Amino acid sequence: MPKTSPPWETRRDVLTKTEDRTNPKFGHKPSERPAEEYIKYGVINLDKPAGPTSHEVAAWTKKILKLASIGHGGTLDPQVTGVLPVTLEESTKIVQALLYTGKEYICVMKLHGNVEENRVCQVLAEFEDLIYQRPPLRSSVKRQIRTRRIYYNEFIEMDGRNVLFKVGCEGGTYIRKLCYDIGEILGVGAHMQELRRSRAGPFTENSPTFVNLHDIAYWFGEYQTKKDPQILHKFIQPMESALELIPKITVRDSAVDALCHGASLTAPGVVTVETGIQKDTLTAVMTLKGEVITLSKAVEPTEQILDLEHGIVAKPERVLMPRGTYPKVWKTGNDNDKE
Repeated sequence: MPKTSPPWETRRDVLTKTEDRTNPKFGHKPSERPAEEYIKYGVINLDKPAGPTSHEVAAWTKKILKLASIGHGGTLDPQVTGVLPVTLEESTKIVQALLYTGKEYICVMKLHGNVEENRVCQVLAEFEDLIYQRPPLRSSVKRQIRTRRIYYNEFIEMDGRNVLFKVGCEGGTYIRKLCYDIGEILGVGAHMQELRRSRAGPFTENSPTFVNLHDIAYWFGEYQTKKDPQILHKFIQPMESALELIPKITVRDSAVDALCHGASLTAPGVVTVETGIQKDTLTAVMTLKGEVITLSKAVEPTEQILDLEHGIVAKPERVLMPRGTYPKVWKTGNDNDKE
């Protein structure tokens, strides 16, 4: 069975259904939102330190930025470090999208006996693609067997009984359990010694906006002193950056407000659509300025969306844009009663 490529290696083309233009009077390009909105609809690619829980790190960020609410995408154990996407206020609604975009970890596995390097490499490869896992005792989910996909187990180096490797996997994979299972197959036993997350969906530790708690405190202090909105860009990204790996449908301005009220997306509203969308695929419905309106489930695949002139093509799962951002150009039953 061929291995499955990780989501970050998927290439999508943008196909045009019709031509349209956007009115500059309404909405903003994500990078050009006013400062308060930029924070409110922002995401931080945070380098979690060892020691505190993910919840504690998010709570400290909330306190530093003086926010009402905050969230994070993918819990890390206290001793695990690395990429922790932190969602600010309104952007907490996009956390579900990060569940579909995969994770990458750098792991040190400690073997309990001596094993030849080529044998370790062989067993690591055996755990690629679909595996079965039962969550460990210390987990927050029900302990029942489930499947998770391992995109790659890349051997890096070995020093005595310490094995350094890189694993790309589906969200919800327990690396501690993966190390235990590898040790069982090797016949000597093993445990996870150290772990660092190097990627969470589109967020990586190589990003120029990968920051720690000290960076957040420093740059936010600079922003409060100088009132320069560009300073916020040094540590906050628009929430749309979290949707980089999610397939997208772009709509005309006239369709936006109806979608903000929870309406399904119909074919006449579509301007462009990305390749690779299948029925029930989670998609991001976007404005022509690149703002996300909703997270929606596709009703039709890409090819049908391009061909259809009428009918529903996507149903909303989560509305992200506030009503009234774009003008209302649709009618309700009450409007008809007034005519």
